[in-house]
Amino acid sequence: MSLLLAPWTRLSLLVVLLVAAGVCVLLYEPQRLLSQGWSPALPVGTAVLLFAGAYGVCTAAFVPRPLLNLAAGAVFGTQFGLVAAVGGTVVGAGIAFGLGRAMGQEALRPYLRGRWLKAADAQLSRHGFRSMLAVRIFPGVPFAAANYLAAVSRCGWLPFLLATALGTVPNTAAYVIAGASASSPGSPAFLVSFGFIAVSGAVAAVVAWRKRHRLAPSAEHEQTPLHPPVVTAAPHGP
Repeated sequence: MSLLLAPWTRLSLLVVLLVAAGVCVLLYEPQRLLSQGWSPALPVGTAVLLFAGAYGVCTAAFVPRPLLNLAAGAVFGTQFGLVAAVGGTVVGAGIAFGLGRAMGQEALRPYLRGRWLKAADAQLSRHGFRSMLAVRIFPGVPFAAANYLAAVSRCGWLPFLLATALGTVPNTAAYVIAGASASSPGSPAFLVSFGFIAVSGAVAAVVAWRKRHRLAPSAEHEQTPLHPPVVTAAPHGP
């Protein structure tokens, strides 16, 4: 196997690529460009497609999705903004999943030895759609982290993308509506969307806290004695 195709070489290139993307985000703040709007001469459909593509690249470069969702609502309104944001979410998830699968999976899979990592890998490999849908609905796991963790697992492309498209709709819609109604923060739409964001975050924290015991080792295994008992025979008299 050539050096360029070695697993750790590809993983190193992926790390360099992601670090460079993060530095570019900090220096240039591309999310501001998306919030400046589009030329009125540009058709709405074309603008939505361009926004979704730029959104996807930005999420793969670790731009926070809430900022992009707010920008989508501010630029396109609720309906077109939701289409652009969900489409961009799927594009960004696909980019991250593809990069992780092609450049990181082979090198990292032998090191999935921790209790939490092994449990997450088992869930994503056996129940890809159901597990990813739960991750997307409850905003407890960072978007980029979930993408790359799923890429290292054996989760399939179709379950991953379909669960992403469906599971991100509620939370994305709340941010898009908030962005579309940001000019009137006292409006019912803004208050309802903001309340949904707060409640969904609280519910995600409670669910994660209550389910934490599933990944804990059982007490029976923890209390296994280190040494077997020693049985000695009593001496007999003459």
